[in-house]
Amino acid sequence: MIEVEEFRAEVRQWLADNLVGEYAALKGLGGPGREHEAFTERLAWNQKLAAAGLTCLGWPEEHGGRGLAVAHRVAFYEEYAIANAPAKVNHFGEELLGPTLIAWGTPEQQKRFLPKILDVTELWCQGYSEPGAGSDLANVSTTAELDGDQWVINGQKVWTSLAHWAQWCFVVARTEKGSKRHAGLSYLLVPLDQPGVEVRPIVQLTGDSEFNEVFFDDARTDASMVVGAPGDGWRVAMGTLTFERGVSTLGQQIEYARELSAVAELAKSNGAADDPLIRERLTRSWVGLRTMRSYALATMDVEQPGQDNVSKLLWANWHRELGEIAMEVRGRDGLTLTNGDFDEWQRLFLFSRADTIYGGSNEIQRNIIAERVLGLPREVKG
Repeated sequence: MIEVEEFRAEVRQWLADNLVGEYAALKGLGGPGREHEAFTERLAWNQKLAAAGLTCLGWPEEHGGRGLAVAHRVAFYEEYAIANAPAKVNHFGEELLGPTLIAWGTPEQQKRFLPKILDVTELWCQGYSEPGAGSDLANVSTTAELDGDQWVINGQKVWTSLAHWAQWCFVVARTEKGSKRHAGLSYLLVPLDQPGVEVRPIVQLTGDSEFNEVFFDDARTDASMVVGAPGDGWRVAMGTLTFERGVSTLGQQIEYARELSAVAELAKSNGAADDPLIRERLTRSWVGLRTMRSYALATMDVEQPGQDNVSKLLWANWHRELGEIAMEVRGRDGLTLTNGDFDEWQRLFLFSRADTIYGGSNEIQRNIIAERVLGLPREVKG
């Protein structure tokens, strides 16, 4: 296996050689709250990464990946962030479904789907949350019944990121009548381009739409499109979530550091840094960022209950607070629009309100830590 620093140098050089010309204009575009930016162009960039062997780095070689260790993947995401390369469009396929199929999929499923995730020619979205089952995933009511050699799916998913660009959705549905909570769920792979599926974008505070409602009205997928055994969907779904908060967090922190540095520079230029309270908040933010990095490095190769939940709490609260600091630094200017549109700091403030909700709300994260790590009694339901 290639040495980590050699691989880091390879990635750095490739980005320097290729993030030029038409791709140079994509620097810094995309990501949460900004997925609408140059999506088609970023898809082409992601396919260029794939052609260079720079996607699915941790996948086993027999499935088309490079079988690289965690340290190599950390190096990639750090160099990618340092280069300010555009956000990739294939997160759900590359980081979530792909590893899930490698772990629990049939050989036929792996053969059908993994190559198209690898080369970024099919995009995926995640069909978990519902209006009555957000962070409480075990409460899903979307149903699927076998009709001959197909599953027939009825129900609604919500907050489905990038569904309006995806071709497929991995869906948690209730497949056993009368079942409750974790029992009787199945993990299905469902094509979105069919008459029984309607995708409705949800307009966010920023005016953009990267989340969606997805309605299934007698939608269909083949009986073979269940991952794991029917009724074992909870275990598979939880397995997918373990892949969600991985090595990309260190690259994310470099992007956060860039944002913090820009806010600090803005404070210096407009005089806000003369306010000792703002200086203190900026200093605390810097300390918080270093704390996140230390925690991520200390737990990267260690699997302990609750570590992903702690990580989510750390970055979500930190980033939401950065949005608040940015508005304090902007002062009254932050209350007006520029040419009728939000500027980058207003977008940061508005979208970061969602950081403590999506991917598992703060309340859910704290409950998990309390119950599964600290052994405290379960929350009393009113």
